[in-house]
Amino acid sequence: MTSGSNPTRPSVLGGPAVILVDPQLGENIGAAARAMLNCGLTDLRLVRPRDGWPNERAVASASGATEVLDRARLFERVEDAVADLRFVLATTSRERGQIKRILTPRVAAAEMRLRWDRDEPSGVMFGPERTGLFNDDIALADAVLSVPLNPAFSSLNLAQAVLLIGYEWFQTAAAVPERTMHLGQTRPASKAELHNLFEHLEAELDACGFFSTPDKRPSMVRNIRNLFQRAEMTEQEVRTFHGILAGLTGRRKPPARD
Repeated sequence: MTSGSNPTRPSVLGGPAVILVDPQLGENIGAAARAMLNCGLTDLRLVRPRDGWPNERAVASASGATEVLDRARLFERVEDAVADLRFVLATTSRERGQIKRILTPRVAAAEMRLRWDRDEPSGVMFGPERTGLFNDDIALADAVLSVPLNPAFSSLNLAQAVLLIGYEWFQTAAAVPERTMHLGQTRPASKAELHNLFEHLEAELDACGFFSTPDKRPSMVRNIRNLFQRAEMTEQEVRTFHGILAGLTGRRKPPARD
């Protein structure tokens, strides 16, 4: 396809964050950035890129999408990369043994557009090219994003996956869903607030001996976190649950963190 770049035309920017977890090749990061800018997405977040950052090969393969690369943010932990978001999707094509909603790109894009219209930031996580996301990463998401393709050959490269999801997002701009209002004076909890609650709850469960079988603790923690992710808690509900834990244990709740 020939170049479609035209700097004299207005640019349509804004949308969910693209979070690349443990990306392996700079070329793939650059191609993903190009796909993002095709669809007006500029919020690129990199978690532990294997070949370091910044990366000259990413610039070369971005084909001019340096605006995305220049804005890219680097993180050491997935938890930090999604901390400010209210809704996170994890891309996977495999059954991971976790109870989560499974959304197609079209349905996911419509939901993210609805949340965008309510000023609730969203993001989509993509895993390493070779293995995909790990279970602990998927447990941090609200839902799973799966692309219905040929069951016998459903593999996509990173840039293809980003472009497919970005395209569906871009198409929703023509028909923005109606605004919906939250009751009360609260808002959806951020991922940072949820992670703080998880750590508080898990610390109390450790203290009371709930995790009696150490080798089962990781899967039990994922299941507990998954349960709270599906609840779509508000900021007020998170604070209330901190208070419940403090009341049950007789301990002061930990200070809130940004």
